[in-house]
Amino acid sequence: MATSTTSSQTAGDATPRLVRAVGLFGLIAISVNGVIGSGIFKLPATVAALMGPASPVAYLLAAFATTLVVLCFAEAGSRFDRTGGPYLYAREAFGSFVAFEVGWLYLLTRMAAAAAIINGFTAYLGYFWLPLASGAGRVLAITALLLGLAWLNLVGIRYGAWTVNILTAAKLIPLLLFICVGLFAADHHAYKLLALPDSSGLRQASLTLIFAFGGFENASVPSEEVKNPRINLPIALLTSITVTTVVYVLIQIVALGTLPGLATDETPLASAGRVFLGSGGAAFMTVGAILSTSGSISAVMLVGPRILYAMGEGGQLPRVLARIHPRYRTPYVSMILFALITWGLAVYGNFAQLVALSAIARLVFSVTTCLAVPVLRRKMPLDEGKFRLPGGVLIPALAVAISLYLLSVITWSQALSGVAALAVGALLWELFRFRSTASQPR
Repeated sequence: MATSTTSSQTAGDATPRLVRAVGLFGLIAISVNGVIGSGIFKLPATVAALMGPASPVAYLLAAFATTLVVLCFAEAGSRFDRTGGPYLYAREAFGSFVAFEVGWLYLLTRMAAAAAIINGFTAYLGYFWLPLASGAGRVLAITALLLGLAWLNLVGIRYGAWTVNILTAAKLIPLLLFICVGLFAADHHAYKLLALPDSSGLRQASLTLIFAFGGFENASVPSEEVKNPRINLPIALLTSITVTTVVYVLIQIVALGTLPGLATDETPLASAGRVFLGSGGAAFMTVGAILSTSGSISAVMLVGPRILYAMGEGGQLPRVLARIHPRYRTPYVSMILFALITWGLAVYGNFAQLVALSAIARLVFSVTTCLAVPVLRRKMPLDEGKFRLPGGVLIPALAVAISLYLLSVITWSQALSGVAALAVGALLWELFRFRSTASQPR
């Protein structure tokens, strides 16, 4: 099967190969960075406005629903040691068209997310030096960050992975301090740990809550550069969702217990930090936000180009995107292109529609991957020692049902954005297929 070889192997020994340099901790860091980003610094207020004192329980319900999808990614990912993640699973299970749509949506959302996070990064920098938040200073900050991260990832997967590891630890330290100190300062009557949230509020908050846990799928993409990916990917995915759940719930508890006006606060973590960490609390949490956004961008810059690489290697985008640097052993053409497009979106783009698209795009990733699990079981019998879900198709079926439920609560603008993106993807697929057919010798 196509899954048994790599692009370098099919081309011969002279072709440069990707290097397996990312260990288990690095894979966990990529996944955690994908989930815990800039959103955590506003999320407590949003969820409190919808769920009130019962919001910690709402996080647990969302974590349970997300874990069902994570389990499907874990089984699907344990069957592959190649680059591509959800794009690769869709290609092997459902063919080139579905795979192209998945890859296309993944690329759009990763670029849009990176652009949005970068603009959040410059806004947080502006807290300390206002010129960096607008004008030429903003462009300079965006350029410096993207250039630095692109270079680190280009000169070797080890450097990109080390950067993600360091920034993951750096982003978690302020959040853990916020939690550890805040738990002692919190009014424990301000939240409820046993009360079920209101059903109407939970329905309104469901997309926000579920997508607060999104981004874990980043770890599934660079499997060709991961040590023992069939074993390490399931461990990394399940560890990251556990870590994220604990962090989210405890932050919500601290915010509810220390900030009476949480639901209407524009900067909830900074405001709560000011309450129990003193005058430097806001600045401290702003530093945390800068580190958090930097970590998220570093993960996107590592993962995003590898979808371009996988689509190029699969012949669904120009083959030049699958080129590997002979010295650095990285997909350098894809990295340069991804960085340039992301820079353009961050500096000039109006990416509001692309950000709105992330809702339906993640549902596409979830549904296709969950549906792929039983198909891949038939096509690719799992070797002993790899990850397999218990209960037959029960967990994939529940995960698909949750994803379809979430489709029922998306807004019309999100639905239209999704349909438009899928239509553009179908047009591009036909275009590349026609060019590929036309270029073949007769």
